[in-house]
Amino acid sequence: MKETAVATVKVKKEESIGEVVLTVIYALLVALVIRTLFFEPFNIPSGSMTPTLLTGDYVFVSKFSYGYSRYSLPFAPSFLHGRIFGSLPKRGDVAVFINPHTGEDYIKRIVGLPGDHIQVVHGVLTINGEAAKREKIDDYVEREWDDNYDREYDTLRYRYVETMPNGVKHEILGEPTSQPEDSLPQDDTQIFEVPADSFFAMGDNRDNSADSRVPVDAGGVGMLPIDDLVGRVDAVVGSWDLGMKDEPVWTWPSGLRLSRFFSAVN
Repeated sequence: MKETAVATVKVKKEESIGEVVLTVIYALLVALVIRTLFFEPFNIPSGSMTPTLLTGDYVFVSKFSYGYSRYSLPFAPSFLHGRIFGSLPKRGDVAVFINPHTGEDYIKRIVGLPGDHIQVVHGVLTINGEAAKREKIDDYVEREWDDNYDREYDTLRYRYVETMPNGVKHEILGEPTSQPEDSLPQDDTQIFEVPADSFFAMGDNRDNSADSRVPVDAGGVGMLPIDDLVGRVDAVVGSWDLGMKDEPVWTWPSGLRLSRFFSAVN
C-alpha cells in the first residue's frame, strides 16, 4: 500500500510539473503570436520625435495597421516582397519603419504619401501647395546630452502646434531660442515629389531630426519604401528618464514619468 501511495504521489508530481511546462509553452506561443501579428514593443532611443515621444518612452506598435511585410514578420525570408493585407498609412501617423540604408528601426511622423509634393518654407510644412497651420506656444525645455563634457544640459526650443491640412494636430519643436526662428537649412527646402509606393517622414523635433528632408549621404533617410513600414505607434505604455542610469540605483524609481504611462500618441 505504501509503495502504491508513493508511486501515486510521484505520478501526480510529474503531471504537475508537466502541466506547468505546458502552461509556460502555451504562454510563450501566445506572446509570440501577439508580438508577430498584433503589437510589438519599442523603446525611444533619441529625441527626434520630441515632444510627442521622449527618449526613454516605451511604445506599442500595431503591426496589423498597414499589413505585413518581411520587416514586420520575424524570420520572414528575404525574398518576400510587398505587403500582405497591405493598406496605406494615413498622413500624420507616427510609424516605425526600417531605415533601408542602415537596417535600423526608426520612428517618425508620416507627412507625405505617394504622389504628394512636400516642401518646408520658413519652417512651415507645405503639402501639395497647402501650408500646415503653425501656432506658436510656450518654449520647450529639452534635456540634451553633451558628449564632450559627459553631462546633460537644458536647451530652450521654440514650440508650436501644427495642424496638417487633413486636421491632424500635434506639437513640434524648432531650433533653440538662442537662434533666430526658421534659420536652419532644413527650414527651407526644395519641393519633394513622393514616388509611388513610397512615403515621406519627418521628426516632430524638426531641427534635430535626420529624416526625409536630409539626403542619404548627409545622414538622412530620403524617400522611404512603403514595404519598409513595421507598424503604427499607438500608445506610450511606460517611460523612464534615461538620464537616471548614471545615478545610484535606489534613485532610479524617481525617473519614472508616470504621467506618460498608457497615454495615446497623436
